[in-house]
Amino acid sequence: MTLVLQAGETITRETFWRIGPVGKALFYFLAFLAIAVLLYGVYDRFAGYLQGTDDAVARLDDLPGRVASAAKTVLSNEKQFNRDLYGGLMHAFIMWGFLTLLIGTTILMIDMDGYQLVTGLLGESQSFFIGDFYLSYSLVMDALGLLFVVGLGMAIYRRYGVRNERLWDRHTSLEDGAFVWTLFLLGVGGYLVEGVRILATGFPEFETVSFVGWFVALVFQGAGVSQELATTVYPAAWWSHSLLALGFVAAVPYAKPFHMLSSFANVVTRDEKSGVRLPGVPADEAPDEIGFTEVEDMSWKQMLDQDACTKCGRCSSVCPAKASGRPLDPRNVILDLKKYRESVDAGGETKEIVADGGASVIDSRTMESCMSCMACMDACPVEIEHVPQFTEMNRRLTEMGEMDDNVQETMMDVFQQGNSFGEPERKRPDWVEELDFDVPDARDGPVEYLWYVGDYPSYDERNRRIARSVATIFEHAGVDYGILYEDEQNDGNDVRRVGEEGLYEMLAEDNAAAFEDCEFETLVCTDPHSYNTFKNEYPELEGVEWNADGEIDVHHYTQVVQELADAGALDLTGTALGYTVTYHDPCHLGRMNDEFEAPRDLVRRTGASLHEMPRNRSNSFCCGGGGGGLWMDFDEEPKPSEERLREALEDTDAGSEIEKFVVACPMCMTMYEDGRKTGDFEDRIEIVGLSELLAEALEADTTAGVVETGADTAPADD
Repeated sequence: MTLVLQAGETITRETFWRIGPVGKALFYFLAFLAIAVLLYGVYDRFAGYLQGTDDAVARLDDLPGRVASAAKTVLSNEKQFNRDLYGGLMHAFIMWGFLTLLIGTTILMIDMDGYQLVTGLLGESQSFFIGDFYLSYSLVMDALGLLFVVGLGMAIYRRYGVRNERLWDRHTSLEDGAFVWTLFLLGVGGYLVEGVRILATGFPEFETVSFVGWFVALVFQGAGVSQELATTVYPAAWWSHSLLALGFVAAVPYAKPFHMLSSFANVVTRDEKSGVRLPGVPADEAPDEIGFTEVEDMSWKQMLDQDACTKCGRCSSVCPAKASGRPLDPRNVILDLKKYRESVDAGGETKEIVADGGASVIDSRTMESCMSCMACMDACPVEIEHVPQFTEMNRRLTEMGEMDDNVQETMMDVFQQGNSFGEPERKRPDWVEELDFDVPDARDGPVEYLWYVGDYPSYDERNRRIARSVATIFEHAGVDYGILYEDEQNDGNDVRRVGEEGLYEMLAEDNAAAFEDCEFETLVCTDPHSYNTFKNEYPELEGVEWNADGEIDVHHYTQVVQELADAGALDLTGTALGYTVTYHDPCHLGRMNDEFEAPRDLVRRTGASLHEMPRNRSNSFCCGGGGGGLWMDFDEEPKPSEERLREALEDTDAGSEIEKFVVACPMCMTMYEDGRKTGDFEDRIEIVGLSELLAEALEADTTAGVVETGADTAPADD
């Protein structure tokens, strides 16, 4: 096959040039062996997942749709670009380049071992690897291959140049570096082989489309490499590159490259509501079987989660528990579980997965540190579901009686009194006494809105002001609403997240029964935690299944108030207040339930000037109160609430001019009032509920309206 383009000659190249028939046969044998090792390893890894328990969630329904959605997620690199442009570009270059090279190799194989073979059997053997197709193929392969090498160069610089701290941890191993360097050598090696071939074949003019290889050939020529020498060394260069590539293929199931398969499978089988609603405990499960007790208790999806982890550390970098000095590192928990599972599979010693005292795989204090904020899951590019695994371990601790003392005391209060304060039920509606109007009782007759007030707005003195301000807004708007008074019980959201599933089920049954006894259209919640569990968990809880048909709307109060404002029921002028404020997205309202706009819209309607913190919306930084954090004592430096207030005053564009820190969650209110004191922010910023801001704006607008009306109707001077 002539490689120098002359008139009428074919534009192509010989695939196994100077390798010879024996070399070609040897390559096919080694390729078959590498692929066989790959397939066996993949089969063995995925067969291992079948040893896990069934997952509580249907993960293979609508498989074509799941695969398409996963492909979009992976190809777009949307999670990688989120929060980290450099990392996103780096990974996109590597992945797009790798996939292009893989597809290109597959196309070449189809031509050689399919099309040429079939056409040969039918008559004269033909190839489509010629002419314009060959030129286009060469251009695309060189261009995307260059992105591949650039991306790997970025990865090497990030790992070894700036030594990004996320990439260096106790689970960092030689295989992490070997993976990157192997890919880099494959990418660079491909261009070196191409450059040697172009030089050895006398620089065919059409090969200029392979612009990187052409440049490499020119460099070799400039360095004194002759055409004869290039021809001589080409087979050695080709074999070096080929053996490295085949070795990489064979190693995929046994080392870090496996994440290329496991992570895609993990995205395909993801649960869109994971963490937002937790899986229940089967009714027939004995107490000593609840939670993780041994490897066999892990579901196949939890095993896949562990194998999908790439050690990128994105989860750890956004974890508020880790940032505050608590012992939790989400990445390490997942990798510790993986390491232990692999050890047991290899015949290693077994031990408790989670316990108090340090002899277990995971220490109890590590699990108690989790705030269930889901920042880790939101940041994870391969959709690892950390929170459900953490909850399984918390359930185990609960059954073993190793729950944090403060949490245990709170659980007893909830069990005995129906609230986390241990106060009598009759005191729950005491907050209404300071209002100058009556709050309707939803038990007395039909209402449009059943307002679930919640523990903190009912019992905590600071948060009672939130309850009164919400009631004031409803009264001003003429809302048809009512509350349950003493029939209301703790919502159970955080009870469930600390591992007390039995108590959660009891609370859900009691609350569902109270709801069923009332006639209403919409359930409105003061607390995003209540909103989350009523909306996402009660309908799916076995034995409760309240509102499973979705006939009743469940809203956070900010959503209802926004609807009222849109309908003109509040008469907000948008100029009443002149404060400079920032707004904190509660985890359960924002990250978990995607409600970001209603609170911001309401802040602007008060006339306040809203300035965003750098970490906002789905990237919001947890206050530290979720997952039972509000009930525990940790040595934290700084507290999450202190760090967040610092961010508000130092990192927003308004800086120290921020006057008010606006919250839409009673638990956030409690945590930030505490952080304001312990962090020495008392003289610098005020914590205010969004409902309080709205009530103040309504009062200001009403007063201004009265004054203006009075001025218009005042008698003229004689």
